[in-house]
Amino acid sequence: MPQATVHLLRHGEVHNPDGVLYGRLPEFHLSERGREMARMLADHFVARANEGAKIVHLAASPLTRAQETAMPTSEALNLEIHTEPRIIEAENHFQGLHPTKSEFLKPKHWPYFRNPMRPSWGEPYKEQAARVLAAVEDARLKAIDLGGDGAEAILVSHQLPIWATRLTAEGRRLAHDPRKRECTLTSLTSLVFDDDGKIVRVDYSEPAAVLLPGAASTPGA
Repeated sequence: MPQATVHLLRHGEVHNPDGVLYGRLPEFHLSERGREMARMLADHFVARANEGAKIVHLAASPLTRAQETAMPTSEALNLEIHTEPRIIEAENHFQGLHPTKSEFLKPKHWPYFRNPMRPSWGEPYKEQAARVLAAVEDARLKAIDLGGDGAEAILVSHQLPIWATRLTAEGRRLAHDPRKRECTLTSLTSLVFDDDGKIVRVDYSEPAAVLLPGAASTPGA
């Protein structure tokens, strides 16, 4: 039995009719589809708990969309939502803008494209992965303290920090094409640890896949 599992849950669909890159902007709430996604994830975790899974710790990014995604699971499993600032969305120069080609080509933005490998337009991938992995380690220890061997924790976060963390855990290069991230809305990127606290594998699943067709997902959100 693995010592612990920490699930990185991406938030659900956001109500964003203007299609802006919302980043860390406050008060971006889940859409009705997003709320249904969150309820479906709660049902998924309840089913797993009924099968014997020891899900004992729940934390979420301080951003509204993450907190709202965590709420149904909190209520279903009677778990307090702990706010974890280390799993917040990445900083991004383009926050609040429409992510279109015409916007990105404006001369005032050109300096921010000088190093896409880092990336130069926002928080470095390495820093994102480092802060999320630190939060994951604390969540792993908390889960073990509460539930013993095999305990599980859930951290509700955002696409890019989750993806940077997965790439790091799998020993892959951090520079990537954002269009090729495997991290859909309300997907689970699950880090499985052994008795020595080492990540032995990364599992990926989409419990709310039935709701993905037609869902809006602003690039990088």
